[in-house]
Amino acid sequence: MPLTWDDLAAAALARQFPDDPADDRPGEVASHAALIGPVQSQTARSPFLALAARFPGTTRAEVEDAYDAGTLVRGSTVRGTVHTATPAQYAALGAATRVGQRTLWRRLLRLERSRLEDLWDDTEAFADAWRTPDELQQHLHAWLVEHEGRDDVTGTQQGRYLAFGHGGLVRRPVNGDWAGQGAPEYRTLRPDVAATLGDAALLHLRSHGPASRHDLAWWSGLGLRVVDGLLADLGELVCEEGPDGRTYVDLPGSPAPRGVDGVRLLPEFDALMCGYEPSARVRFAEAHHLQRLWSGANGLLLPPLLVDGRITGYWRSTGTTRRRPLEVVWFARTRRPRRDELDAPVAALEAALDITVTTLTFTREDVPRP
Repeated sequence: MPLTWDDLAAAALARQFPDDPADDRPGEVASHAALIGPVQSQTARSPFLALAARFPGTTRAEVEDAYDAGTLVRGSTVRGTVHTATPAQYAALGAATRVGQRTLWRRLLRLERSRLEDLWDDTEAFADAWRTPDELQQHLHAWLVEHEGRDDVTGTQQGRYLAFGHGGLVRRPVNGDWAGQGAPEYRTLRPDVAATLGDAALLHLRSHGPASRHDLAWWSGLGLRVVDGLLADLGELVCEEGPDGRTYVDLPGSPAPRGVDGVRLLPEFDALMCGYEPSARVRFAEAHHLQRLWSGANGLLLPPLLVDGRITGYWRSTGTTRRRPLEVVWFARTRRPRRDELDAPVAALEAALDITVTTLTFTREDVPRP
């Protein structure tokens, strides 16, 4: 019998919300991150919220300490996005980035005398100390002039990304505020951390499985043929038909499926949204609800509301001061969260961002079906 979307959701929730009391110890930020996998971090607060939603009691200071110690790192990787991960996870993302973004780099740079690997190696050697984006762009310009006799990209938006976006550099905020959107500077990932494309595939299955080849390709930025080769090389996998007719693969001995009761306040670009190819995200939410959460105009994503393992709305806590209101929006024809169910999620939010929620309001929103 084929797997249902509920089956796939329960299996993924078991990885994203570990049900082991040993994993609930406070202060274990890096080990918690190792369990749930990389966190997409275009919004700087997302890793703080993702960890707090899964491991209540996680504080802003604990996450910042992990960043400062290098047990968590952040940088531009797969699909040109920003991710937070452990160094080992980040190295796996970097391996996928070098392959998945290679065509784009070749098209933009049009190298004739040298290899992309030469540029990437020289960039990493240059960034043995923290470098600003301007310094990295100047390095890219000098390298292109020296090795190619021309520079067609420096000074453009694409050139800015090419200066640091190959997956080998990590970033930190110049002002020290890891939860803010301040200006970054970049440095090479530790040289003793290495990974392969196979590590990237394993990372995805451990964090998000069961997954189809389309899920893995979307998440990693790799082509389907590359993904097929990786899955073939992984050896024995559990393969089952899914509700969409695709084959879903998983690692033997994966955690038993489970539900997640109650309410969680998830971050923008949460793994429940970004770990899967868009059509397969219906394991966690109705398709028209997903369309409401994700804006096609600017690519921004509303922070999801998770109720009993389903995404059924969103939330917002606006402002820059430490005292902020919280609005919880639930979609019509889904279960309205009870006020007492928000006690723990609000406490987790407050600890994660070091804020105080002043008021809590509930709003019902009717999302028309297409």
